[in-house]
Parts: sequence; C-alpha cells; structure tokens
Amino acid sequence: MENKNFSSTSQGIMTKTALVTGAASGLGFEMALLLAKDGYKLILVDINAENLAKVKSELEGDFKVEVITLAKDLSLPNIAQNIIDDLGNPQIDVLINNAGFGLFGNFAETNWERESAMLHVHIMTTTHLTKLVLKGMIQRGSGQILNMSSLAAFQPGPLMSIYYASKGYMLSFSEAIACELKGTGVTVTALCPGPTKTAFQETVSEDTKENKITFNMASAKEVAAYGYKAMLKGKPVAIPGGFNKFLATLPRVMPRNLAASIVKKIQEKNRED
Repeated sequence: MENKNFSSTSQGIMTKTALVTGAASGLGFEMALLLAKDGYKLILVDINAENLAKVKSELEGDFKVEVITLAKDLSLPNIAQNIIDDLGNPQIDVLINNAGFGLFGNFAETNWERESAMLHVHIMTTTHLTKLVLKGMIQRGSGQILNMSSLAAFQPGPLMSIYYASKGYMLSFSEAIACELKGTGVTVTALCPGPTKTAFQETVSEDTKENKITFNMASAKEVAAYGYKAMLKGKPVAIPGGFNKFLATLPRVMPRNLAASIVKKIQEKNRED
C-alpha cells in the first residue's frame, strides 16, 4: 500500500481533495480527469489495480497533482470504513460514488453472488461512504457529493431488475439528503445518464452478447462533463441529453406495468441472437 500522508496545502494555498470510486476507467476516469484539471488532490478507488496505476501515472504526469490509489473490492462488507481508516480519516471535499456494474437475465436464473455484490457496491458502500464524509463537510460548511444513478432509476427494469432497482435507490437517496442539506453549503447530485460508451456492458451479461441498440449512445467524456458541471452547481438531479430528459418523464404519465413491458422488449431486442 502506498504512502497516503500527503499535505493539505501547496505553497500556502489550501488544496481540496476528491475521492472517486470506480476511477480506473470510463466515467470514473473522466471525472478524475476533470478534477485533476481543476487541481484537486485525488484519491482513486477501483478493484483494478493495474488500470489504477496507469491512471495515476497519467494524471500525475499531465497535471502535476497528487494521486493516491486504493485497489479495493467495493462489494465487501464495511469496505467504506476500511477505505477511510486506510487514509487516516482525511478531509474529503468532493466525493464521487461512481463504481458500479450490471447483470442481465431473468431474476430467477441470475447469479445471486453477483447480484449481492452489485447491491453492496451500489447501495451499501455508496451510502456508507456518503455518511462517513458528510459530517466533516457539514462542519466545514462546504462539500459536494455526486452519486452515479441512471436513466434506469425512473422505471422498473425487467431482465435487469436488481440494477434498475439499485439505481432507483441511488436517485431517491440522493434527492432526499440533498433536501436535508439545504443551507449547509453541502450539495448532493444524482447523475442519471442514458446509454453511455464505457466498459459497463462488458460486465452486464453472463455471456458475451453485446449491445445491438446504439441509438442515443453518449460518450463517457460528454456525460462526465455534464455531471461535473451539475455537481459544481449543486443540482440535485442531472440528466444529460434532451431525449433522456424526455424519457425520464414518460413513466410519470404511463402505467408502470406498461413502462416495465417496454423496457423488457428493449432489453430482449438489445441481446437477441
């Protein structure tokens, strides 16, 4: 484990620190890149130690920022406390809970161990990390938290039931504490992207089928930039793209069973032989 005793000041100027989970690729990497450009000291967490090392080298070389990497399995119980303890209870000014993955299939047939891991990453670890950094932010009167939700949060998701439900939790939880924190100087943003070009799809299915529907597919760079700006502005919910905003409203005006049926047909079409 590398040395994590880095200073909190640089030439007399206080430097803020950001913690990003799932930072070794995709949206997490793009968020880390934006933070590095703004001069944040970075704590990057991911299960992929090799990719983390590459990201650390790139960001330190390009932006001359301090980067700490922690290779951690965020599906493990109490891993959030383990991370904070390893870091020596640091001051966290920005927390980006980005780590996550999906799983495709009928719930009765999918792998429970994988689903349990997903629930721990999306719900338990995200919630616990938020709680662990929140009091310090409130005491300082400043702080920003971004939780990675999804367009999936707005309706049921047959064939990806646990993923959709966990993203619904992420959205509801974020909106609730954003309301609680009004006037404290601390903000919480739920980023709800639609389909995004990342390594996410590689972990969705237990077979090797790839997405066949690429309509409305955004790049990770575009989504990260939108979410980052929304976080800095303190927006409670950020949905990139006009079409995605429209899609998010549909379940409010149609029966939920109809919304679920539409999602199921899309998922089946997306992975048909």
